Amino acid sequence: MKQVISLLSAVSLTMGVASADTLIHAGTLIDVDAGRAYNNQTIRIDGDTISGIESGFTAPADGDTLVDLSQSTVMPGFMDTHVHLTGQYSANSNLNRFVLNEADYAFDAAKYARRTLDAGFTVVRNVGDTFNVTVALRKAIEAGDVVGPKVITAAKGLSSTGGHGDPTNGWAARFGADPTPIDGVVNSVEDARRAIRQRYKDGADWIKITATGGVLSVAKSGQNPQFTMEELEAIVDTAADYGLRVAAHAHGTEGMKRAVLAGVASIEHGTYMSEEVMDLMIERGTYFVPTIMAGNWVAEKATIDGFFPDLVRPKAAAIGPIITETFAKAYERGVPIVFGTDTGVSAHGDNALEFALMVEGGMPEMEAIQTATSIAADFLDIGDTHGRIKEGYQADIVAVRGNPLDDIALLQNVSFVMKGGTIYK
Repeated sequence: MKQVISLLSAVSLTMGVASADTLIHAGTLIDVDAGRAYNNQTIRIDGDTISGIESGFTAPADGDTLVDLSQSTVMPGFMDTHVHLTGQYSANSNLNRFVLNEADYAFDAAKYARRTLDAGFTVVRNVGDTFNVTVALRKAIEAGDVVGPKVITAAKGLSSTGGHGDPTNGWAARFGADPTPIDGVVNSVEDARRAIRQRYKDGADWIKITATGGVLSVAKSGQNPQFTMEELEAIVDTAADYGLRVAAHAHGTEGMKRAVLAGVASIEHGTYMSEEVMDLMIERGTYFVPTIMAGNWVAEKATIDGFFPDLVRPKAAAIGPIITETFAKAYERGVPIVFGTDTGVSAHGDNALEFALMVEGGMPEMEAIQTATSIAADFLDIGDTHGRIKEGYQADIVAVRGNPLDDIALLQNVSFVMKGGTIYK
Protein backbone atom coordinates (compact mmCIF):
# COMPACT_ATOMS: atom_id res chain seq x y z
CA MET A 1 0.00 0.00 0.00
CA LYS A 2 1.48 3.36 -1.04
CA GLN A 3 1.68 6.36 1.25
CA VAL A 4 0.74 9.87 0.08
CA ILE A 5 2.13 12.73 2.15
CA SER A 6 1.05 16.36 1.99
CA LEU A 7 3.02 19.26 3.44
CA LEU A 8 0.90 19.06 6.59
CA SER A 9 1.49 15.36 7.19
CA ALA A 10 5.08 15.10 5.95
CA VAL A 11 6.39 15.34 9.48
CA SER A 12 5.38 11.70 9.97
CA LEU A 13 8.62 10.73 8.23
CA THR A 14 10.79 12.56 10.74
CA MET A 15 11.55 9.47 12.81
CA GLY A 16 13.16 7.63 9.93
CA VAL A 17 13.49 6.95 6.22
CA ALA A 18 11.15 4.52 4.51
CA SER A 19 12.70 1.23 3.37
CA ALA A 20 11.36 1.70 -0.19
CA ASP A 21 11.87 4.77 -2.34
CA THR A 22 10.56 8.21 -1.48
CA LEU A 23 9.13 10.15 -4.43
CA ILE A 24 8.74 13.92 -4.38
CA HIS A 25 6.35 15.43 -6.89
CA ALA A 26 7.80 18.89 -7.51
CA GLY A 27 5.50 21.42 -9.17
CA THR A 28 8.58 23.47 -10.05
CA LEU A 29 12.14 22.19 -9.68
CA ILE A 30 15.08 24.59 -9.74
CA ASP A 31 18.18 23.18 -11.46
CA VAL A 32 20.92 25.39 -10.03
CA ASP A 33 23.57 24.13 -12.47
CA ALA A 34 21.47 24.96 -15.51
CA GLY A 35 20.03 28.10 -13.91
CA ARG A 36 16.57 26.99 -14.99
CA ALA A 37 13.28 25.92 -13.47
CA TYR A 38 11.40 22.85 -14.72
CA ASN A 39 7.72 22.08 -14.15
CA ASN A 40 6.22 18.77 -12.97
CA GLN A 41 9.27 16.75 -11.98
CA THR A 42 9.66 13.67 -9.76
CA ILE A 43 12.65 13.34 -7.44
CA ARG A 44 13.36 9.73 -6.49
CA ILE A 45 15.18 9.20 -3.18
CA ASP A 46 16.75 5.98 -1.92
CA GLY A 47 17.68 6.30 1.75
CA ASP A 48 19.64 9.53 2.09
CA THR A 49 20.55 9.85 -1.59
CA ILE A 50 18.82 11.17 -4.70
CA SER A 51 18.62 8.22 -7.09
CA GLY A 52 17.03 9.97 -10.05
CA ILE A 53 15.04 12.86 -11.54
CA GLU A 54 12.10 11.99 -13.79
CA SER A 55 9.94 14.22 -16.01
CA GLY A 56 6.30 14.28 -15.04
CA PHE A 57 4.72 12.94 -11.88
CA THR A 58 5.76 9.29 -11.55
CA ALA A 59 3.23 7.06 -9.79
CA PRO A 60 4.64 5.43 -6.66
CA ALA A 61 4.99 1.65 -6.55
CA ASP A 62 3.67 -0.38 -3.63
CA GLY A 63 5.72 0.46 -0.56
CA ASP A 64 6.96 3.80 -1.92
CA THR A 65 6.29 7.04 -0.10
CA LEU A 66 4.95 10.00 -2.06
CA VAL A 67 5.59 13.58 -0.93
CA ASP A 68 3.22 15.91 -2.75
CA LEU A 69 4.93 19.24 -3.47
CA SER A 70 3.06 19.72 -6.72
CA GLN A 71 2.01 23.24 -5.65
CA SER A 72 5.52 24.24 -4.54
CA THR A 73 8.94 25.27 -5.86
CA VAL A 74 11.60 22.74 -4.88
CA MET A 75 15.31 23.55 -4.50
CA PRO A 76 18.49 22.15 -2.92
CA GLY A 77 18.87 22.83 0.80
CA PHE A 78 20.42 26.23 1.45
CA MET A 79 23.92 26.84 2.84
CA ASP A 80 24.94 29.79 5.01
CA THR A 81 28.71 30.18 5.05
CA HIS A 82 28.85 32.68 7.92
CA VAL A 83 26.95 31.92 11.12
CA HIS A 84 27.63 31.95 14.86
CA LEU A 85 25.46 29.24 16.42
CA THR A 86 26.64 29.75 20.01
CA GLY A 87 24.85 33.03 20.55
CA GLN A 88 22.46 35.73 19.40
CA TYR A 89 23.30 39.37 19.99
CA SER A 90 21.23 41.36 22.45
CA ALA A 91 21.66 44.31 24.79
CA ASN A 92 22.91 41.75 27.37
CA SER A 93 25.56 40.14 25.17
CA ASN A 94 28.55 41.74 26.89
CA LEU A 95 27.23 40.69 30.29
CA ASN A 96 26.66 37.13 29.06
CA ARG A 97 30.41 36.63 28.71
CA PHE A 98 30.60 36.69 32.51
CA VAL A 99 27.42 34.84 33.49
CA LEU A 100 27.17 32.00 30.94
CA ASN A 101 29.24 28.82 31.03
CA GLU A 102 30.10 26.14 28.47
CA ALA A 103 26.85 24.24 29.04
CA ASP A 104 24.76 27.37 28.50
CA TYR A 105 26.43 27.98 25.15
CA ALA A 106 26.03 24.32 24.16
CA PHE A 107 22.29 24.29 24.83
CA ASP A 108 21.87 27.58 22.97
CA ALA A 109 23.82 26.21 20.00
CA ALA A 110 21.55 23.15 19.78
CA LYS A 111 18.48 25.38 19.91
CA TYR A 112 19.79 27.71 17.21
CA ALA A 113 20.87 24.79 15.02
CA ARG A 114 17.29 23.51 14.92
CA ARG A 115 15.95 26.97 14.04
CA THR A 116 18.47 27.20 11.24
CA LEU A 117 17.46 23.85 9.78
CA ASP A 118 13.77 24.74 10.02
CA ALA A 119 14.55 27.88 7.97
CA GLY A 120 15.79 25.65 5.13
CA PHE A 121 19.55 25.78 5.78
CA THR A 122 20.90 22.25 5.67
CA VAL A 123 24.59 23.22 5.79
CA VAL A 124 26.34 26.02 7.69
CA ARG A 125 29.90 27.19 8.15
CA ASN A 126 30.33 28.44 11.72
CA VAL A 127 33.12 31.01 11.69
CA GLY A 128 34.01 31.57 15.32
CA ASP A 129 32.44 30.27 18.49
CA THR A 130 32.84 30.05 22.26
CA PHE A 131 34.54 27.12 24.05
CA ASN A 132 34.74 25.20 20.71
CA VAL A 133 31.07 24.34 21.24
CA THR A 134 30.36 23.90 17.54
CA VAL A 135 32.97 21.14 17.27
CA ALA A 136 30.92 19.16 19.78
CA LEU A 137 27.69 20.24 18.08
CA ARG A 138 28.98 18.99 14.72
CA LYS A 139 29.70 15.59 16.25
CA ALA A 140 26.29 15.43 17.96
CA ILE A 141 24.44 16.26 14.74
CA GLU A 142 26.47 13.71 12.77
CA ALA A 143 25.66 11.08 15.40
CA GLY A 144 21.95 11.89 15.22
CA ASP A 145 21.81 13.03 18.85
CA VAL A 146 20.89 16.63 17.95
CA VAL A 147 18.80 17.95 15.04
CA GLY A 148 20.49 20.58 12.94
CA PRO A 149 22.28 21.35 9.69
CA LYS A 150 25.58 19.88 8.66
CA VAL A 151 28.12 22.01 10.56
CA ILE A 152 31.49 23.01 9.14
CA THR A 153 33.28 24.92 11.87
CA ALA A 154 36.29 27.15 12.44
CA ALA A 155 35.94 26.70 16.22
CA LYS A 156 37.44 29.69 18.09
CA GLY A 157 38.59 32.49 15.81
CA LEU A 158 42.05 34.08 15.84
CA SER A 159 42.78 37.70 16.69
CA SER A 160 45.58 39.88 18.01
CA THR A 161 45.74 41.58 21.41
CA GLY A 162 42.93 44.14 21.48
CA GLY A 163 41.73 42.93 18.10
CA HIS A 164 38.15 42.18 17.11
CA GLY A 165 38.33 38.60 18.41
CA ASP A 166 40.22 39.24 21.66
CA PRO A 167 37.85 37.70 24.25
CA THR A 168 39.04 40.10 26.96
CA ASN A 169 38.18 43.36 25.17
CA GLY A 170 36.36 45.62 27.62
CA TRP A 171 37.66 43.78 30.69
CA ALA A 172 39.44 45.51 33.54
CA ALA A 173 42.97 44.22 34.18
CA ARG A 174 41.92 42.51 37.42
CA PHE A 175 39.94 39.91 35.45
CA GLY A 176 43.07 38.05 34.43
CA ALA A 177 46.18 37.86 32.27
CA ASP A 178 46.25 38.43 28.52
CA PRO A 179 44.94 35.46 26.51
CA THR A 180 47.34 33.22 24.55
CA PRO A 181 47.31 31.51 21.12
CA ILE A 182 45.35 28.68 22.74
CA ASP A 183 42.65 31.27 23.48
CA GLY A 184 42.88 32.61 19.93
CA VAL A 185 45.15 35.64 20.42
CA VAL A 186 48.17 35.89 18.10
CA ASN A 187 50.99 38.44 18.30
CA SER A 188 53.84 36.88 16.29
CA VAL A 189 54.62 34.42 13.53
CA GLU A 190 55.29 31.74 16.12
CA ASP A 191 52.00 32.49 17.86
CA ALA A 192 50.26 32.15 14.49
CA ARG A 193 51.70 28.72 13.85
CA ARG A 194 50.88 27.57 17.38
CA ALA A 195 47.30 28.82 17.12
CA ILE A 196 46.68 26.97 13.83
CA ARG A 197 48.05 23.75 15.27
CA GLN A 198 45.80 24.20 18.30
CA ARG A 199 42.74 24.60 16.06
CA TYR A 200 43.72 21.44 14.21
CA LYS A 201 44.02 19.67 17.54
CA ASP A 202 40.62 21.04 18.60
CA GLY A 203 38.98 19.57 15.50
CA ALA A 204 38.34 22.70 13.42
CA ASP A 205 37.44 22.37 9.72
CA TRP A 206 38.42 25.95 8.84
CA ILE A 207 40.42 28.81 10.32
CA LYS A 208 38.75 32.17 11.05
CA ILE A 209 40.83 35.30 11.59
CA THR A 210 39.89 38.90 12.32
CA ALA A 211 42.12 40.70 9.84
CA THR A 212 40.77 44.13 10.86
CA GLY A 213 38.79 45.70 13.64
CA GLY A 214 35.11 44.88 13.91
CA VAL A 215 31.78 46.44 14.75
CA LEU A 216 30.63 44.61 17.87
CA SER A 217 33.94 44.27 19.75
CA VAL A 218 34.45 46.71 22.61
CA ALA A 219 37.36 48.45 20.87
CA LYS A 220 37.66 51.79 19.15
CA SER A 221 38.46 50.95 15.52
CA GLY A 222 36.35 48.88 13.17
CA GLN A 223 38.77 49.18 10.26
CA ASN A 224 42.42 49.07 11.27
CA PRO A 225 44.59 46.12 10.12
CA GLN A 226 45.31 43.82 13.05
CA PHE A 227 47.87 41.34 11.71
CA THR A 228 51.21 41.91 10.05
CA MET A 229 51.82 40.48 6.58
CA GLU A 230 54.25 37.97 8.09
CA GLU A 231 51.65 36.79 10.60
CA LEU A 232 49.01 36.40 7.90
CA GLU A 233 51.34 34.42 5.66
CA ALA A 234 52.24 32.16 8.59
CA ILE A 235 48.53 31.60 9.31
CA VAL A 236 47.65 30.72 5.72
CA ASP A 237 50.76 28.57 5.11
CA THR A 238 50.43 26.63 8.36
CA ALA A 239 46.70 26.13 7.79
CA ALA A 240 47.47 24.71 4.34
CA ASP A 241 49.91 22.23 5.93
CA TYR A 242 46.99 20.88 7.96
CA GLY A 243 44.46 20.88 5.12
CA LEU A 244 42.61 23.95 6.42
CA ARG A 245 41.54 27.13 4.63
CA VAL A 246 41.22 30.60 6.10
CA ALA A 247 38.25 32.96 6.31
CA ALA A 248 39.14 36.58 7.07
CA HIS A 249 36.76 38.96 8.83
CA ALA A 250 37.69 42.34 7.36
CA HIS A 251 36.11 45.79 7.17
CA GLY A 252 39.10 48.03 6.40
CA THR A 253 40.85 48.18 3.03
CA GLU A 254 44.45 47.63 4.14
CA GLY A 255 43.70 44.58 6.27
CA MET A 256 41.60 43.15 3.42
CA LYS A 257 44.39 43.65 0.92
CA ARG A 258 46.95 41.96 3.18
CA ALA A 259 44.64 39.02 3.76
CA VAL A 260 43.95 38.50 0.05
CA LEU A 261 47.65 38.72 -0.80
CA ALA A 262 48.43 36.21 1.96
CA GLY A 263 46.03 33.73 0.35
CA VAL A 264 42.86 33.59 2.45
CA ALA A 265 39.88 31.78 0.88
CA SER A 266 37.25 34.38 1.75
CA ILE A 267 36.72 37.94 2.90
CA GLU A 268 33.83 38.30 5.34
CA HIS A 269 31.86 41.60 5.39
CA GLY A 270 34.28 43.58 3.20
CA THR A 271 32.75 46.93 4.08
CA TYR A 272 35.41 49.31 2.73
CA MET A 273 36.49 47.06 -0.15
CA SER A 274 38.30 49.14 -2.76
CA GLU A 275 38.39 48.46 -6.49
CA GLU A 276 42.02 47.38 -6.06
CA VAL A 277 40.98 44.76 -3.52
CA MET A 278 38.08 43.63 -5.73
CA ASP A 279 40.45 43.10 -8.64
CA LEU A 280 42.87 41.17 -6.42
CA MET A 281 40.01 38.94 -5.27
CA ILE A 282 38.93 38.28 -8.87
CA GLU A 283 42.52 37.50 -9.86
CA ARG A 284 43.11 35.12 -6.95
CA GLY A 285 39.65 33.56 -6.73
CA THR A 286 39.03 34.93 -3.25
CA TYR A 287 35.34 34.78 -2.31
CA PHE A 288 33.32 37.63 -0.82
CA VAL A 289 30.82 36.77 1.96
CA PRO A 290 28.83 40.03 2.15
CA THR A 291 26.60 39.59 5.29
CA ILE A 292 24.34 42.46 4.22
CA MET A 293 21.69 41.71 6.82
CA ALA A 294 24.21 42.04 9.64
CA GLY A 295 25.14 45.50 8.40
CA ASN A 296 21.49 46.53 8.27
CA TRP A 297 20.82 45.07 11.69
CA VAL A 298 23.65 46.86 13.51
CA ALA A 299 22.79 50.15 11.82
CA GLU A 300 19.19 49.83 13.00
CA LYS A 301 20.17 48.95 16.57
CA ALA A 302 22.65 51.85 16.68
CA THR A 303 19.67 54.20 16.74
CA ILE A 304 18.55 52.77 20.11
CA ASP A 305 20.06 54.51 23.14
CA GLY A 306 21.93 52.08 25.37
CA PHE A 307 21.65 49.02 23.11
CA PHE A 308 25.37 49.01 22.23
CA PRO A 309 28.35 49.97 24.43
CA ASP A 310 29.63 53.47 23.76
CA LEU A 311 32.63 52.22 21.74
CA VAL A 312 30.42 50.06 19.54
CA ARG A 313 27.57 52.44 18.68
CA PRO A 314 29.42 54.83 16.31
CA LYS A 315 31.02 51.91 14.47
CA ALA A 316 27.63 50.26 13.96
CA ALA A 317 26.10 53.49 12.72
CA ALA A 318 28.94 54.15 10.26
CA ILE A 319 29.76 50.70 8.90
CA GLY A 320 26.31 49.13 8.66
CA PRO A 321 24.82 51.09 5.76
CA ILE A 322 27.95 50.80 3.61
CA ILE A 323 27.84 47.00 3.22
CA THR A 324 24.88 47.12 0.80
CA GLU A 325 26.68 49.59 -1.45
CA THR A 326 29.87 47.50 -1.36
CA PHE A 327 27.93 44.37 -2.29
CA ALA A 328 26.40 46.08 -5.33
CA LYS A 329 29.81 47.29 -6.55
CA ALA A 330 31.48 43.93 -5.96
CA TYR A 331 28.74 42.06 -7.81
CA GLU A 332 28.87 44.45 -10.76
CA ARG A 333 32.67 44.11 -10.95
CA GLY A 334 32.56 40.30 -10.93
CA VAL A 335 33.95 39.43 -7.49
CA PRO A 336 33.13 35.79 -6.60
CA ILE A 337 30.26 35.90 -4.07
CA VAL A 338 28.99 33.18 -1.74
CA PHE A 339 25.99 33.39 0.58
CA GLY A 340 26.61 34.33 4.23
CA THR A 341 24.67 36.28 6.82
CA ASP A 342 26.58 36.64 10.11
CA THR A 343 23.48 35.20 11.80
CA GLY A 344 23.99 35.24 15.52
CA VAL A 345 24.26 38.99 15.17
CA SER A 346 20.68 39.02 13.85
CA ALA A 347 18.27 36.29 14.92
CA HIS A 348 18.78 32.63 14.02
CA GLY A 349 16.14 31.44 11.60
CA ASP A 350 16.00 34.77 9.75
CA ASN A 351 18.91 33.79 7.47
CA ALA A 352 16.86 33.86 4.25
CA LEU A 353 16.37 37.64 4.50
CA GLU A 354 19.83 37.87 2.92
CA PHE A 355 18.41 36.62 -0.40
CA ALA A 356 16.11 39.64 -0.66
CA LEU A 357 18.92 42.03 0.25
CA MET A 358 21.19 40.54 -2.42
CA VAL A 359 18.43 40.97 -5.02
CA GLU A 360 17.94 44.56 -3.88
CA GLY A 361 21.67 45.02 -4.45
CA GLY A 362 21.37 44.02 -8.10
CA MET A 363 21.82 40.22 -8.12
CA PRO A 364 19.14 38.28 -10.06
CA GLU A 365 17.00 35.85 -8.04
CA MET A 366 18.46 32.71 -9.64
CA GLU A 367 22.02 33.83 -8.96
CA ALA A 368 21.16 34.60 -5.34
CA ILE A 369 19.83 31.05 -4.92
CA GLN A 370 22.96 29.65 -6.59
CA THR A 371 25.21 31.48 -4.09
CA ALA A 372 23.54 29.47 -1.30
CA THR A 373 23.46 26.11 -3.13
CA SER A 374 25.84 25.02 -5.89
CA ILE A 375 28.32 27.89 -5.43
CA ALA A 376 28.37 27.47 -1.65
CA ALA A 377 28.85 23.70 -1.95
CA ASP A 378 31.80 24.11 -4.32
CA PHE A 379 33.29 26.78 -2.08
CA LEU A 380 33.00 24.49 0.96
CA ASP A 381 34.56 21.55 -0.95
CA ILE A 382 31.39 19.46 -0.74
CA GLY A 383 30.22 20.15 -4.28
CA ASP A 384 30.39 16.50 -5.27
CA THR A 385 27.76 15.50 -2.67
CA HIS A 386 25.75 18.62 -1.74
CA GLY A 387 24.19 21.74 -3.23
CA ARG A 388 22.30 20.22 -6.16
CA ILE A 389 19.21 18.11 -6.77
CA LYS A 390 20.99 15.55 -8.88
CA GLU A 391 21.43 11.79 -9.05
CA GLY A 392 23.97 10.57 -6.50
CA TYR A 393 23.73 13.68 -4.31
CA GLN A 394 22.56 13.83 -0.70
CA ALA A 395 18.83 14.39 -0.43
CA ASP A 396 18.95 17.87 1.12
CA ILE A 397 15.81 19.48 -0.31
CA VAL A 398 13.65 22.49 0.57
CA ALA A 399 10.42 23.89 -0.86
CA VAL A 400 8.29 27.02 -0.72
CA ARG A 401 4.79 27.84 -1.89
CA GLY A 402 4.86 30.07 -4.97
CA ASN A 403 7.76 31.04 -7.22
CA PRO A 404 10.81 32.65 -5.56
CA LEU A 405 12.16 33.59 -8.99
CA ASP A 406 9.29 36.08 -9.11
CA ASP A 407 9.31 36.97 -5.39
CA ILE A 408 12.57 36.14 -3.60
CA ALA A 409 11.02 37.04 -0.23
CA LEU A 410 9.13 33.71 -0.39
CA LEU A 411 12.37 32.02 0.70
CA GLN A 412 11.80 33.50 4.17
CA ASN A 413 8.85 31.12 4.58
CA VAL A 414 10.19 27.64 3.76
CA SER A 415 7.40 25.07 4.09
CA PHE A 416 9.34 21.82 3.58
CA VAL A 417 12.80 20.73 4.74
CA MET A 418 14.47 17.39 4.05
CA LYS A 419 18.04 16.65 5.12
CA GLY A 420 19.70 13.39 4.22
CA GLY A 421 16.40 11.88 3.12
CA THR A 422 14.65 12.62 6.43
CA ILE A 423 11.85 15.17 6.57
CA TYR A 424 12.15 17.68 9.41
CA LYS A 425 9.50 20.20 8.35
